[in-house]
Amino acid sequence: MKKPTILPRLASTAMVVMAMLIAVASAALAGLPALIPREVLFGNPVRAQPSISPDGKKLAWIAPDSKNVMQVWVQTIGGNDARMVTADKSRGIRNHDWAWDSHTILYQQDSDGDENYHTYAVDLARANVRDLTPWQGVRAEFLASNPRFPEQLLIAMNLRDRKTMDVYRVNLSSGAVVLDTLNPGDVQGWLADDDLVIRGASVVTPEGGAEIRVRDSAQGKWRILVKTGAGDLKQDLVAMLDFSKDGRAIFLESTVGRDTAGIVRKDLSSGAETLIARRDDSDLDDAMIHPTRHVIEAAAFAPERKHWQVIDPAVAPDFDALAKVEDGDLSIVSRDLADDAWLVEFNSDRHSSHYYRWDRATRKATLLFSAQPRLDAATLAPMKPITFRARDGMNIHGYLTLPVGLEPNNLPLVENVHGGPWWRYNWGMEPLAQWYANRGYAVLEVNFRGSTGYGKKYLHAGDRQWGLAMQDDLTDSVKWAVAQGIADPKRVAIDGVSYGGYAALAGAAFTPEVYKCAVDICGPADLFLLIKTFPAYYAIRGLWLSRVGDPDQPADKELLTKASPLYSAEQIRIPLLIGQGANDPRVVRSQSDAVVAAIAKNKGQVTYVVYSDEGHGFGRPPNRLDFEAREEKFLASQLGGRYQPMTSARMPGSTAIVKVVGK
Repeated sequence: MKKPTILPRLASTAMVVMAMLIAVASAALAGLPALIPREVLFGNPVRAQPSISPDGKKLAWIAPDSKNVMQVWVQTIGGNDARMVTADKSRGIRNHDWAWDSHTILYQQDSDGDENYHTYAVDLARANVRDLTPWQGVRAEFLASNPRFPEQLLIAMNLRDRKTMDVYRVNLSSGAVVLDTLNPGDVQGWLADDDLVIRGASVVTPEGGAEIRVRDSAQGKWRILVKTGAGDLKQDLVAMLDFSKDGRAIFLESTVGRDTAGIVRKDLSSGAETLIARRDDSDLDDAMIHPTRHVIEAAAFAPERKHWQVIDPAVAPDFDALAKVEDGDLSIVSRDLADDAWLVEFNSDRHSSHYYRWDRATRKATLLFSAQPRLDAATLAPMKPITFRARDGMNIHGYLTLPVGLEPNNLPLVENVHGGPWWRYNWGMEPLAQWYANRGYAVLEVNFRGSTGYGKKYLHAGDRQWGLAMQDDLTDSVKWAVAQGIADPKRVAIDGVSYGGYAALAGAAFTPEVYKCAVDICGPADLFLLIKTFPAYYAIRGLWLSRVGDPDQPADKELLTKASPLYSAEQIRIPLLIGQGANDPRVVRSQSDAVVAAIAKNKGQVTYVVYSDEGHGFGRPPNRLDFEAREEKFLASQLGGRYQPMTSARMPGSTAIVKVVGK
């Protein structure tokens, strides 16, 4: 009798083991609520971003058209005449505002993610859409308008010199564009007073500090009002908010003399400073400033959730009453010129944004709409603030989201790292966290050192710590979750966009033993190339050199080399999924190309997805949905969660180009 071969038996055994593992995983996930479709989590909202016309008669918002492209819609309040007033063909419109004439809508749009935004005006009476800044390769940034000058806009553009943003005065009626304020070469921000005159300028100094300059008139000489970045002010931050009504003082966000950022009023002549609002445990998160009286009405701080401090007694009854409408974090998103009506948003961790019209006279809130009603109907997971101690004793803050229906024991975990890195996670609706939790994963979102929101010491603890203490905080958060019994140490993924993508690559290269897999979206792999290829208008080189490292300094050159995952690609042993926009102006495509080539050379595993009509992140829904479909299948294969299958090679309408290296 012929002796049987061993290979078929081994294959059969492997199939049995795989089937058993799948059965065990399925049983473990049985307690989860219904699968939330990706289209609900990452597709376009049904409606969002409402705004009220200055005359209080019309409402505008953004919503998809019949081809699922986001457009601006307008309706008479109390009427039944909703109509679409824009006709974007591709990326969709993601922002809008009213001109003070109440019959013009303004919005900004770039081309395939290149971030060279143009400013458009929609004439509602004539149904015309005009490009007010029609120069190719030029970036336009809307600065200011004023109800006293309803036909004028101030827009910053790098029209004269691609490296500097001058200020132009644009006439809405004629379309005339006139140079208003010349940039001396180092100004990154401008501020207009109540006469619509540019009288404030903000600068990032070569040392990475901040400088606020002011002048008394359009023809006046600029003078330095505040300067940080040296001596006792080395780590201080300062930013412009508004001028007072009489133009004699300026409101600043500032940490000068304190650890956390608050609001101060600074007299332009004497330099005398008055503290308006602050907290010891967190920085300023939001400021409510009256658009015509130019007074600080309220200030928000977010140590864990968003809390408002009322400054102006005139709005105290409004905030007291609004606190009873919903248990969500409140934002005032629009108001009419008479200040009779506000549009407010409530943000919650377990439903999409809810928008209300607030009548100040009656103290009555009328629900306008929910951004995504289908999401509201789903079973969502609570977002819990956490604090843990890093290896050097520093307290690190963040948020934990656990899957509903599963015991928080030995779960697969996704560490979702925020971008910036000078940014932070806030409490509220986080689609990624809800997505991961719904698929069966515990989710860590850590505000590692170097994040904003917790004071200047917390922020500057991340200086020159890319790949070092900043990365250690992420590693320590995983160890914390394991020590708490929440996470299975053998089933941890790291994921992120921009700096978060960098952290994912760094985790794969520097601590591959911590993670089972990694997902990088538009993350830099080579910090030298990152600094070298900044867009010309990025006038913050000094900030990067001071906080990240200077390639021209020998000591920093070694630091940046060690912190760049590209130069440690031989240590990457875990599977990767990488997503990249072909037109990304911040983290250029060659970054991802290089790390994929290095992984291939070292016989690693990577799936590389490039979208030809995207920039820094994925703006078009077909591309977003395409990548998330690939990611959730990737995570399921590595960590054992569940996923919604993609029924075709790519999502309809997506421009994905896929390259697979290794198994």
